[in-house]
Amino acid sequence: MTLKQQRAQGLLVTSSGTNNSSQEYIIQQSAEHRLPTIYSRSDYGEAGGLISYSPDFTDMNRRAATYIDKIFKGAKPGELPIEQPAKFDFVLNMKTAKALGIKIPQLILVQATKVIE
Repeated sequence: MTLKQQRAQGLLVTSSGTNNSSQEYIIQQSAEHRLPTIYSRSDYGEAGGLISYSPDFTDMNRRAATYIDKIFKGAKPGELPIEQPAKFDFVLNMKTAKALGIKIPQLILVQATKVIE
């Protein structure tokens, strides 16, 4: 059954190899079917997707480097604490919102880390 048959009113696209390699197609189809979509990688918002919310991968890589440094200095990997992402990117594409006829409330707009006009 398709999203159209289900009368979907919105879509959440998670990060996967298949989805990421089909990014342009997914964004184009969401726009064509006027389907508000939120994505789990910030590059989707920058590529024309309506909203994206994702961990800040640059920050995660920096934090991973500190773990590598600790391990090279003798720390045992099993004794290091498990960390969750600490910083997130919230991208709003206002051009897409306007094309879909969606008004983003100011309360949401001010929380975005990046607004694309």
